Amino acid sequence: MADDGRRGEEDERGPGAIHQVFVLMEALLEKLKVLNYEEELLSKHNMKTLSRHYFVSSPYLASNPGEQFYMFTIMAAWLINACGRSFSKPQEDDEPTATVSNILAELRAFQGLKVDFPPSKLKSGSGEHVCFVLDRLADEALKRRGFSFKRPNYPTESTEEESVMEDDAELTLNKVEEFLEEPDEDEENLVDLEALTLQSNRTEAAVAAKPDNILQSTVDVAAWNLEVERVLPLLKVTIRTDNKDWRIHVDQMHQHQDGIQFSLQEAKSYLDKVQEDISKTLEKVSSREKYINKQLEDVISEYRNAQAKLSEVKERYQLASRVVAQRTRVLAEISEELEKVKQEMEERGSSMSDGAAVVKIKQSVSKLKQEIVRMDVRVGVVEHMLLQAKLKEKSNMTMDLHAANMAATAAFV
Repeated sequence: MADDGRRGEEDERGPGAIHQVFVLMEALLEKLKVLNYEEELLSKHNMKTLSRHYFVSSPYLASNPGEQFYMFTIMAAWLINACGRSFSKPQEDDEPTATVSNILAELRAFQGLKVDFPPSKLKSGSGEHVCFVLDRLADEALKRRGFSFKRPNYPTESTEEESVMEDDAELTLNKVEEFLEEPDEDEENLVDLEALTLQSNRTEAAVAAKPDNILQSTVDVAAWNLEVERVLPLLKVTIRTDNKDWRIHVDQMHQHQDGIQFSLQEAKSYLDKVQEDISKTLEKVSSREKYINKQLEDVISEYRNAQAKLSEVKERYQLASRVVAQRTRVLAEISEELEKVKQEMEERGSSMSDGAAVVKIKQSVSKLKQEIVRMDVRVGVVEHMLLQAKLKEKSNMTMDLHAANMAATAAFV
């Protein structure tokens, strides 16, 4: 669908739209050379000089999309800064969509520039839209620097052909046609006696004036060459367009039409013969087919019966295979359960026959007894400490009570 849309755009724009991007890229390269991009941009980034068709996307040109996109962003940032606007240098880890959107936003900021395509057209790093963006930025940079292209002034060339006037020696198509025109129908039957007498007199004079000896030229070769060079431009043939040319084309069309009709008649005869042969062959094939069908009716009926029996056997086989598959699945489940039971029985048997568990139990019992003894000792120590604390507390209470009694008696006395 994308190819159809692209072809539709090319048809609307014309057949030369495909090559327009090449012209645009060459113009962009010339503008970059004027801006001295080799020293200001390429030398700083250690990059090679761009080719004439670097940003052109074509199946006949080798391209590197990643390198082209990086070169496009770097060059666009440099051109925007050359236009007098601040734009940070894009990095390799930046998001391509954001970078392209920022470049288009800067391009729209200039007056008179319209951008009617999405940012996704610039992600490939090549193509007509990339060349368009860079070309417009280069134009703005040139305007910023005060540079403008002017029309070339071609020098006027004064040739000898312009100075030489038309002479009678110039042969034109009109004069040729005048000489070759046929006489009118009224003059065809008339005989010009004066012309015949003049022609006979000229032939007799030429025979009488013919020299007996061989003539030798006394003209200088250099002078002869100069004369030839002087007269040579006058002997040109200029073919001018005339309204009578359509008659020649009409005659040619009639000739080609006659040739086509003649060839068509011959080809039609051959095609008729081929059609007859093919029709006869088809009739033979159909009759032979009918004969074969009649001869093989019994075999065909037997084949159909065998085919029906085969279909029944296939249905039975499918039913049996389904039952077998179901039972095999049940057998697999039962076998899995049996394996689990066997593993449990083996574990229990090994645990019953092995005395390691008893040894472990005895060791744990002995450890428990030791811990009980330790706990008893700790309990006795705690009880002793508790008894000492109680006795101390009781003695303190008696002493306090005695002191209180002594204080009360002293107060009473």
